[in-house]
Amino acid sequence: MKDHLIIFDTTLRDGEQSPGASMTREEKVRIARQLERMRVDVIEAGFPAASNGDFEAVKAVAAAVKGSTICGLARAIEGDIRRAGEALQGANSARIHTFIATSPIHMEKKLRMSPDQVVEQAVKAVKWARQYTNDVEFSPEDAGRSDITFLCRVLEAVIDAGAGTVNIPDTVGYTMPQQFGELIRTLRERIPNSDKVVFSVHCHNDLGLAVANSLSAVMNGARQVECTVNGLGERAGNASLEEIVMAVRTRQDFFPCDTRIDAVHIVPASKLVSGITGFPVQPNKAIVGANAFAHESGIHQDGVLKHRETYEIMRAEDVGWGANKLLLGKHSGRNAFRSRLAELGIELESEEILNATFMRFKELADKKHDIFDEDLHALVSDDAAALQEHYKLLSLTAHSETGETPHASIVIGEEGRESRAESDGSGPVDATFRAIEKILNSGVELQLYSVNAITSGTDSQGEVTVRLQKSGRIVNGNGADTDIVVASAKAYLSALNKLHSKLERAHPQV
Repeated sequence: MKDHLIIFDTTLRDGEQSPGASMTREEKVRIARQLERMRVDVIEAGFPAASNGDFEAVKAVAAAVKGSTICGLARAIEGDIRRAGEALQGANSARIHTFIATSPIHMEKKLRMSPDQVVEQAVKAVKWARQYTNDVEFSPEDAGRSDITFLCRVLEAVIDAGAGTVNIPDTVGYTMPQQFGELIRTLRERIPNSDKVVFSVHCHNDLGLAVANSLSAVMNGARQVECTVNGLGERAGNASLEEIVMAVRTRQDFFPCDTRIDAVHIVPASKLVSGITGFPVQPNKAIVGANAFAHESGIHQDGVLKHRETYEIMRAEDVGWGANKLLLGKHSGRNAFRSRLAELGIELESEEILNATFMRFKELADKKHDIFDEDLHALVSDDAAALQEHYKLLSLTAHSETGETPHASIVIGEEGRESRAESDGSGPVDATFRAIEKILNSGVELQLYSVNAITSGTDSQGEVTVRLQKSGRIVNGNGADTDIVVASAKAYLSALNKLHSKLERAHPQV
């Protein structure tokens, strides 16, 4: 029997710390349901002490998901741990993940604590967490730059205090694969009670080595990997869940362990996370990129046609490519629509919301012949955003003609009032954004504008992502429509709504 490699997904916590990637409670629940469907072992749902919104999101995920362990992050502070314990009360299986920095630079410059104080606080934190659950994980932050002897001392103490998992984070993405693997092996050899815990790793991708470092750790005895869908995360991101899972599964001749992940749900999860966060997946991204299984070279094409394994080490369908072919159309009824949403893990809060979403589905079906799963995710995301709208797009007219200056006219609703404006621009999207600013005068800086086709075909919905910055706060807005100019206006207003409603929050840098 091969060892079980535990997949600990932190998309909802560390992934959300990507600037602009904050998620609403409903969006976190949708992603958590997809992770549960994928059979992820542990879902880190958030940082309950960070904000009331994060507390409620962790609580909602804990109530909604029963097939995975739900984890809440907490600093080694009693108030943080109590807050995490309260948020996780409704979980079928709960874990508290507590951490404190152990590197000399962090202890001296950030914590202003002595090594003895750090050990004492770490032990207290684990004991506080054990009052809520027997499943406690401890992380020595910045382990990659910590003194190895002190690291052994801290970990031995927290294991004695009752931690069941010790997680070794490469917090700043500084270590090399051989170096990180040796660190894990050394810790397991030098800590007297190391056989009582699962060793975990949490690697950042600042040098593009998060997956390599994680796999090196696995080969040296780590049996949990902390990762995110699409490699989402702070700065350059985290180890990519799909790459970890498929590397281990594809090379079973090499790895002494395997995961329990149902890989056919990987691509749908990738598309869901991308759609909700507004972070598009690069085409050449391993496993989930649009080109991951595409072959342009004639030599490659010929080889694949003769025998797939000449150039493909995995089957596209095994990770979920081609799984979006169950179609709905304008003749589909309400029950078929409801059933498909349920299969996708989408639960609408009321019959009224279902009816409104179904009407929008019918409107979309009149514009495009076939409705794919990705369309439904975009539709529900749009509807969820509409429920929290302060600024609402009421109408838009955009005109573009060769040799003429593009022009847009827009009507925006705000608390029952209608405001109108029109503007010229370098293109219809630019004219639309200028018209919006004539009304709202928001003072934002546009940092990113990107367009992706949700599905193939000229009638595909276009999904637009807009990133805005104001006073140090960064938000992403998303909009989808078969008309790309309308989608752009929706995305811009979506971002402005987030700035207005303060759905975005300042994240503790963990």
